[in-house]
Amino acid sequence: MAGVCSLLVLLLVFNSSCLGFRSPLSVFKRFKETTRSFSNECLGPSRPVTPVDSSDFTLDIRMPGVTPKQSDTYFCMSMRLPTDEEAFVIDFKPRASMDTVHHMLLFGCNMPSSTGSYWFCDEGTCADKANILYAWARNAPPTRLPEGVGFRVGGETGSKYFVLQVHYGDISAFRDDHKDCSGVSLHLTRLPQPLIAGMYLLMSVDTVIPPGQKVVNSDISCHYKKYPMHVFAYRVHTHHLGKVVSGYRVRNGQWTLIGRQSPQLPQAFYPVEHPVDVSFGDILAARCVFTGEGRTEATHIGGTSNDEMCNLYIMYYMEAKHAVSFMTCTQNVVPDMFRAIPPEANIPIPVKPDMVMMHGHHKETENKDKTSLLQQPKQEEVLEQDFHVEEALDWPGVYLLPGQVSGVALDPKNNLVIFHRGNHVWDINSFDSKFVYQQRGLGPIEEDTILVIDPNNATVLQSSGKNLFYLPHGLSVDKDGNYWVTDVALHQVFKLDPNSKESPLLILGRSMQPGSDQNHFCQPTDVAVDPDTGTIYVSDGYCNSRIVQFSPSGQFITQWGEESSGSNPAPGQFSVPHSLALVPHLSQLCVADRENGRIQCFKTDTKEFVREIKHASFGRNVFAISYIPGLLFAVNGKPYFGDQEPVQGFVMNFSSGEIIDIFKPVRKHFDMPHDIAASEDGTVYVGDAHTNTVWKFISTEKMEHRSVKKAGIEVQEIKESEAVVETKMENKPASSDLQKMQEKQKLIKEPDSGVPVVLITTLLVIPVVVLLAIAIFIRWKKSRAFGDSEHKLEASSGRVLGKFRGKGSGGLNLGNFFASHKGYSRKGFDRLSTEGSDQEKDEDDGSESEEEEYSAPLPAPTLSSS
Repeated sequence: MAGVCSLLVLLLVFNSSCLGFRSPLSVFKRFKETTRSFSNECLGPSRPVTPVDSSDFTLDIRMPGVTPKQSDTYFCMSMRLPTDEEAFVIDFKPRASMDTVHHMLLFGCNMPSSTGSYWFCDEGTCADKANILYAWARNAPPTRLPEGVGFRVGGETGSKYFVLQVHYGDISAFRDDHKDCSGVSLHLTRLPQPLIAGMYLLMSVDTVIPPGQKVVNSDISCHYKKYPMHVFAYRVHTHHLGKVVSGYRVRNGQWTLIGRQSPQLPQAFYPVEHPVDVSFGDILAARCVFTGEGRTEATHIGGTSNDEMCNLYIMYYMEAKHAVSFMTCTQNVVPDMFRAIPPEANIPIPVKPDMVMMHGHHKETENKDKTSLLQQPKQEEVLEQDFHVEEALDWPGVYLLPGQVSGVALDPKNNLVIFHRGNHVWDINSFDSKFVYQQRGLGPIEEDTILVIDPNNATVLQSSGKNLFYLPHGLSVDKDGNYWVTDVALHQVFKLDPNSKESPLLILGRSMQPGSDQNHFCQPTDVAVDPDTGTIYVSDGYCNSRIVQFSPSGQFITQWGEESSGSNPAPGQFSVPHSLALVPHLSQLCVADRENGRIQCFKTDTKEFVREIKHASFGRNVFAISYIPGLLFAVNGKPYFGDQEPVQGFVMNFSSGEIIDIFKPVRKHFDMPHDIAASEDGTVYVGDAHTNTVWKFISTEKMEHRSVKKAGIEVQEIKESEAVVETKMENKPASSDLQKMQEKQKLIKEPDSGVPVVLITTLLVIPVVVLLAIAIFIRWKKSRAFGDSEHKLEASSGRVLGKFRGKGSGGLNLGNFFASHKGYSRKGFDRLSTEGSDQEKDEDDGSESEEEEYSAPLPAPTLSSS
């Protein structure tokens, strides 16, 4: 193959005609005897190299379908950089799960230790110096490099090969002899980066942990003697006995924290809380805290699950002209210095006992002599991650107030995309008994229904979708940024170019024609697009109970699912499949089976049922789900009459299915959270179809960091941010539809029509005048009968005021008031006639509607709507 490519190069004088790769299929020839299809289970993208644009490309580095036969197997494979020119790695995406893989390392080198498709890493990783570029373990999220920073590869000085090392700690997941294709996807660019990333590894090589000893410290320190480097991320790694790992820069006796983390939490690269620069003459120091409790023999540093490791990876960048790609420290050159280490380095980070599970590398090897180990308590096995989110109270997007929010998603730039219904609502009159839309006379929605929102300040960056939709529902964004949406009135699925307002790129289904064959949908709810294969999955829907699969070009492939029967639905039975979430690295598709109150996951290749996730705290509904590596997010529905489970959001560990966090908003409240979208940094957005609101939630780590920067001016910032977003939206050149939406905001926040202001003022002043008159009358009456007793007057006035304060049953409904005046919106005051079809319950009487998310407002007792 190489000779043929060389000949083509000579004949055609075209260097790019041969990339130096073997055919991906040739890698797997030695595994012809396997019974599974690699094209479905292993290959992922059809080519390992995918062009992004003229300067960028992606590189998919995967294990070529391996099956480890014993625990603690280390497999390595290599891939040559597809260009001899200098390139820069600017992004990493892991393609692995802790269900099968304990950890992965990606090295850069000029020559791998083997030329085979894969080999045992005991033979070595690289024939020359190996530079660690990336490390992943235990469902860690993707590493993000700062803008302008990249790992340099290729050219005269950079690595020519990537070597992937995968450690399979426990092989119980391979009892079915399936093939594993774990790995990592890289995003590379040929554009020179001004700042070059590198890795500094502090590693102990001689620590011994005595059996039964409660606390054992392993210290590492080295003098730094290079050009300045700037630390932006860190990762800790130990095995089972590690409790906490801390890293510091020591300068003139002052200890500055780089990072501190429990190695039993997801071993990701975490961003440093504050930027740390390291200069010539500084000392880099690290401490790992272990325990020997439960062991009957000494534990040494080593590569198996019964050995230990003490590693601190520091990811940094340097100016390109001085850059060093990899540095190590394996000594403790200043041991006396650790007498002054900050106390925090000695305090283990607690991990919740209920987050514990047996798994992988931390599970003792079956072949190990069992006399060397005592039975470990269950909570001391693998510890799962802790994750907590709270509302971002300084985010002004909660005040956008579009129409009914049916879908939320994130585009490739991490901007928020909202799909809303404008002035259309889904109510009891929207469909007939055969699910045919009855309000076609209204025409399509005349305003832009798709809004692209800045995730930081909620500015509307872009809008589209005018005169296309009748009742928007589901929204997703594929890896190329295309929008995939569903319309339950049209019974169709659309693929839209985000940068064009021309006709849709693809339409599935027949307009206004409900059906259940290969060419029709019946109120389809959501779409998911496989990032590797482009395969399209549609959840269909309110009147069909199925998942439909299409090719990237829209050709029908297959379908599965059926309507639920009885109170205990079987796997593959649905009652309104409402939301989809792909788990690409596991080849799974998860479905929010809404009315059955559960989540079902299936293999995308075989459609085989994998598992059900169901919790009592879900109540009877699960409306929407979203997946990021290691975590599954969900929102439920309002409780039925007599039920106790509140409407709220959930964070679950995907591997175990256990709930690790529950969240609710502070500003406003969930009424019908209809869709949820999570970004890989842990930010979560929830769109509500009743309150027409979108909330942003962030991890508490981020919130605490932001609070430090705000330095006590949180309230001022919130108010200023609201003003800023209003000002920006007013000043931003926008379509008339956006202006209309913004005018609605102003009408709600600052009513400027004379009549409503006078009426409101009058209604507020009258009770005050009456109250004062009563108080004056009481005072006059008592002064005549009993004399002017001050304390009696006060007591009497207090009783009168108390009666008025306690009389709250017949207050003014501002929603009904504003609704009675043409041109005013009641949004923000009470629940508007909302999305109809979710068998939604009314809070007041617990009755059920026959339609979807419909709940009509109670009529006003005195004011009528015109």
